Amino acid sequence: MAKFTYVGVTTGGKQVKGEIEAGSAKEASSLLSKKRVRTLSMKPKALELQLPLMGSGVKLQDIGRFTRQFAAMTSAGLPLVQCLDILANQTESKLLGKTISQVSGDIQGGSTLADSLSKHPKVFNSLYCNMVAAGEASGSLDTILIRLAEYQEKSQALRRKIKGAMSYPAILAIVCVVVVGIMLTFVVPTFAQMFSDIGGTLPLPTRIVMGISDFLRGNIIFIIVILIGAGIGFGAYYRTEPGRLVIDNLRLNLPAIGNLERKSAVSRFSQTLSTLLSSGVTILDALSITAKTAGNAVLEKGLMRTLEKITGGQTIAEPLKETGVFPPMVIHMIAVGEKTGDLSGMLSKIAQFYNEEVDAAVDALTSMLEPIMIVVMGAFIGGILIAMYMPMFSMMDVAG
Repeated sequence: MAKFTYVGVTTGGKQVKGEIEAGSAKEASSLLSKKRVRTLSMKPKALELQLPLMGSGVKLQDIGRFTRQFAAMTSAGLPLVQCLDILANQTESKLLGKTISQVSGDIQGGSTLADSLSKHPKVFNSLYCNMVAAGEASGSLDTILIRLAEYQEKSQALRRKIKGAMSYPAILAIVCVVVVGIMLTFVVPTFAQMFSDIGGTLPLPTRIVMGISDFLRGNIIFIIVILIGAGIGFGAYYRTEPGRLVIDNLRLNLPAIGNLERKSAVSRFSQTLSTLLSSGVTILDALSITAKTAGNAVLEKGLMRTLEKITGGQTIAEPLKETGVFPPMVIHMIAVGEKTGDLSGMLSKIAQFYNEEVDAAVDALTSMLEPIMIVVMGAFIGGILIAMYMPMFSMMDVAG
């Protein structure tokens, strides 16, 4: 299949342009005719050289801002193509602007908004496209977009909380490693040379620190290569299905951090499933999408197993209990929501409750990790300094 760019005229006399995939130019013109578009010009699309990018290259914040603005413009009654053209020109992200322009061209070619968005899965995920499809089918696209914008804003807020909880301890750890590395590489050798000139037997702590310093200076390149290799190996292992399961299960069971990970997973699950169900997406599709966007392999596997059992006629609550991720209170509230027919509303309440729980867990984790990291940092640096000064104290005693 080749891609062609075209310019055509609709039955209403409006000129449209865009891209279409077909086996030949003649077939492309035939497909446009079925969409009631008369072709004015047709030519093969020029090949583009694209460099591989990490991720989509589009920030979640940019997508959330686009969705909020798109919702406001559609609520005001502006045509979709006009909304998209305006947003494509004013967005700060060049890649997002190019993507929106392509979506606009596909819509002008006769595609639905959901189908046009689904051609760009790295920018608009399955959750986004399915909600838009539900909004188009129900005639309430503006309402769905507002709901989607709110969901994205809440997801970003949750992500910021977790990053905020881990950033300060991570910075302290990096500073500690850098300071200790500098001391062992540059400061300790200066003392070692001075002690060597003086002679005599050095205290055991001093000899240990000097030995570590010699090893670090003599094998620094080898150590860096090992660390880089370990990082690459860890990333490769995590990209495998068994690796993700092992590491994500470990994340859920780590002391302190596991509690935050579990609560954020429950909050994300509840918010996503509630948003999809309230937007008119079927329970089976909603669970499938929620599993793919769960962010944890253990939860994803449990949700897919839940999906299989629901298809077999079971309720949602019992299979979710078997995942081992959800607390009994959450399982009970989901069961009540199923019985009362208000599962979406109950999930929304769970998400709201666990958002507050995440706040509390972040505060508790931060207040616990900060003093621990400061004590560890002080112990390393202070230990090196004491080890280096011990021979000086011995010499002062002898001189005295």
